[in-house]
Amino acid sequence: MARNIEIKVRVGSIDPLRERARALAGGVLTRLEQDDVFYAVPTGRLKLRRLGDGTAELIHYERPDTDAARASDYERVGVGGTADALHRVLGRGLGVRARVRKQRWLALVAGARLHLDRVEGLGDFVEVEVVLAEDQSDADGQRIAEALLEALGLAAAPRVAPSYADLLASQGPR
Repeated sequence: MARNIEIKVRVGSIDPLRERARALAGGVLTRLEQDDVFYAVPTGRLKLRRLGDGTAELIHYERPDTDAARASDYERVGVGGTADALHRVLGRGLGVRARVRKQRWLALVAGARLHLDRVEGLGDFVEVEVVLAEDQSDADGQRIAEALLEALGLAAAPRVAPSYADLLASQGPR
């Protein structure tokens, strides 16, 4: 099972951060469209992620809801052209809990994934995700994530504990 450390912060706008993120990533910033459907499961979170390029993956993860740096255990599997059928079966069997649509600008920085997210219905966020190697500790990942936030000028930005799906659910029906 893969592990990562992540920190999420709320920002007024990701627009002024794009150039800093691009510079940290050696000039490369990739724009992604993501449409995540979360299903009702007894433990962790299960989502089907559809990407703008037509690919999709099923992701299950577990992590605490805390605004501090947090460890996440996850598994991902590509689902190819079966995303629609898989969604019908999962929705029917488990029920749909939430849908999160976002534009994400991705910067890869020294083994970390820097996400500049514009989430439909929620606003703008920055998420730092440090994928841990076998020999890295949670503390190593936390140091890397904190350093990236510092480099973006976001060390004091308000931390966010819940997932985007939980934030949307807390707003009630729309």
